Amino acid sequence: MTLFWIFDFRFWIGGSERNKVFYFALYCFLFAISVRAEAQQPKKLPRIAYLSANSAVGQVSNLKAFRQGLGELGYVEGKNILIDYRYADAKLDRLPALAAELVVLKVEVIVTSGPTATRPAKEATAMIPIVMANDNDPVSYGFVASLARPGGNITGLSTLSAELNGKRLELLKEIVPGLSRVAVFGTSTNPGNAQALKETELAAGALGLKIQYSDIRDPKDIEAAFKAVRKQRSDGILALNTPFINTSYRPQFAALAVKNRLPAIFFSTRYPEDGGLMSYGVSSADLIRRAAPYVDKILKGAKPADLPVEQPTKFELVINLNAAKQIGLTIPPNVLARADRVIR
Repeated sequence: MTLFWIFDFRFWIGGSERNKVFYFALYCFLFAISVRAEAQQPKKLPRIAYLSANSAVGQVSNLKAFRQGLGELGYVEGKNILIDYRYADAKLDRLPALAAELVVLKVEVIVTSGPTATRPAKEATAMIPIVMANDNDPVSYGFVASLARPGGNITGLSTLSAELNGKRLELLKEIVPGLSRVAVFGTSTNPGNAQALKETELAAGALGLKIQYSDIRDPKDIEAAFKAVRKQRSDGILALNTPFINTSYRPQFAALAVKNRLPAIFFSTRYPEDGGLMSYGVSSADLIRRAAPYVDKILKGAKPADLPVEQPTKFELVINLNAAKQIGLTIPPNVLARADRVIR
C-alpha cells in the first residue's frame, strides 16, 4: 500500500489531467480490493481444552452445563470458540500424556473436571491457565496458595464445604431407624481425606454415632471394605469425596451397598443415578457452568492468580426409591419432600 501511494503521488504531480483521473480511479479500485481482502481474512478463534479422568459418556451432563455457561457469555462452539476434549476413560495413567498433548496444541485455557485431571495438567504446564471446574480441596492438593489469592496459573471452582459430611450423617440418621454405627469409606492418600474424616468424626460425635473407617486405595479394597462393614455390623455407609471413589467404580459401590442391604449416602448425584440409595452434595452441573466466566475473563486478559477460587452455592439431594425398596427401607415423607430429585 505504501509503494502504491508513492507511485500514485509521482504521476499525480507530473501527469496530465487525464492521467490524474486514470490513476485516481486505479487507486480507488486497488484500495477497495485491499480493504475487502483484509475484511475477508478469517479471525483466529480462541482455542481451549477440557480434560477429564472419566469417559465422554460420563461427562455429557457436565459438558452440557459448560456449553450453556459459554453460551450465556456469547460463545458458540465451532463458531467463535474451539474446544479440544481429552478423556482418560478412568485410566488415570493416561492423564499425563493427554495433558501433554494439550500443551503441544498451545490451547489458551485448560478446563479440568476434577482434581484427578488438575494434577497432571498442573505438572504439564506452568504457563497455560488452568480452570478447575470441580475440585474438592485445591489448597490441600497444592493447586492454589489460597482460595482468595490462588497465585500461579490455576483458579476455578472448589467443592470444599466443612458442613457437608455432617449434613450427610444427619440425613442418614433421619432415614435409618436406630442408626448407631456408620462405616466411612475414604482414601488415605488423598490430600483432603484426613480433614474430611476429622470433620466427619466431629459431626458423628455430636449426633451420637460411632464411626468405623475403611481405607480404599485400590479396586481390590472395595470388596474387603464391604466385608468389614458386615463384620462390624454397621447400620449405614458414608462415602467421602475422593478421586478414587468418584470414578468408574461408582456402579460397583452402589450395587454392593444395595446387595448388602446397607443404606449408603454419597457425595455425587451419579451414585443414585447408577443405582445407589441417595446423595447429598454440590451441584456439579452448576459448578461446571460457572467455570465458563473464568474462561471468558482469562481469554480477555485476566490472570488466574488474580481470580479468587469460588465455592459452591447450589446443593442437591437425590433419592433413588428403587434402591430403597431393594434395601427394605422406607424414606420418611419429610425427607422425600426436601429432595431435589426422586428416582422411581
